[in-house]
Amino acid sequence: MFRRTVKVASAVLAAAIVFNGMGISADAATTSSVLPSGGVALAISNGNKLENITSSGSSGIEIQSIVAAEDLPEVETAEEEVSEEETFKNLVIADVNNYVNIRSLPSEDGEIVGKLYDDSVGTFIQEEDGWYLIQSGSVTGYVKAEFCVTGDEAVELARQVGTRIATVTTTTLKVRTEPSLDAPVLGLVPIDDELLVLDENDEWVNVDVEEGIGWVSKEYVTLHTEFVEAESKEEEEARLAKEEAERQKAREAAAAKAASESASSSAAATVTVSGEGSEMGKAVAEYALQFVGNPYVYGGSSLTNGTDCSGFVMSVYANFGVSLPHSSSADRNQGSAVEGGLENAQPGDIICYSGHVALYIGDGQIVHASTAKTGIIVSSASYKKVLAVRRIF
Repeated sequence: MFRRTVKVASAVLAAAIVFNGMGISADAATTSSVLPSGGVALAISNGNKLENITSSGSSGIEIQSIVAAEDLPEVETAEEEVSEEETFKNLVIADVNNYVNIRSLPSEDGEIVGKLYDDSVGTFIQEEDGWYLIQSGSVTGYVKAEFCVTGDEAVELARQVGTRIATVTTTTLKVRTEPSLDAPVLGLVPIDDELLVLDENDEWVNVDVEEGIGWVSKEYVTLHTEFVEAESKEEEEARLAKEEAERQKAREAAAAKAASESASSSAAATVTVSGEGSEMGKAVAEYALQFVGNPYVYGGSSLTNGTDCSGFVMSVYANFGVSLPHSSSADRNQGSAVEGGLENAQPGDIICYSGHVALYIGDGQIVHASTAKTGIIVSSASYKKVLAVRRIF
């Protein structure tokens, strides 16, 4: 089963969808970036509302455009801000064991145009004869209402299946031990880092960072809730083809590298790479283990003199000719998604946490540049919640 984590920007969706006869044509765009895995970034933020899409026209259904909020003329309204609860009521969430098919018509006779996986989310458009017309990612079509929830039922479920994220908006953000400017600084996080939100109040957000659980001021972050969206039939076919091509490429690269050199693990004599996976992925993990014991330096990227978490992953992969960003949040979009998370992780995979990133070495373990106190170490991969697992080789 394939799942994409995406951000849904409710107030910036622009769509023009026309249904004619038995088929569907769609032209949709968002102001969010498209992820390498083919997902569309969708963020539901406080103050934004997913509008119901209305229909018109005598032949077929024509869905009118929804334009960015900044493009609309100013209109006086008694409701200046819509609560997150009201926003969630406009969602359609799959509640099934595996997935529900998305069809071109509100009928079993309709062509399957995509899949909405369990706990995945779409935007409600309208209901017709026991079917919901939804928009999810690049897919627009009908799902059986009996396999989904929306309205009041979706509110509670959305909070369970969604992931609340705080994105840092200042150059270096101080994470404090308590929700107070007088509290000691627990750690530092760079701009654009994405942190898992555990709790929040009017002024502060409780977040998970490598140094522990701390608090950051809402003044220096933006908040959104991430959901998994549908995969279209074309995206599924492209993903499967890409994964097979990448496996073949990895096998060829691993064979070439094995013929010329072998990675040393002298600095981590008691730790070895284990488990199934590509030879190249194992080589990445073995190479990374050489640097266990070296120092952690915030903002650094030297495997010997000091590096931070994303600098460590970046520099390890650079040795294998792969260019990665120096950003733990950006690493969540690199390579391809590993369905099933840690359960299906292989050596060399990138393990993404709240404000942190590591490399999987097998047997439930990771190697990572942890903190200034510990330096580069080997830890249990499940020491805290995993947000994503990404595979390069």
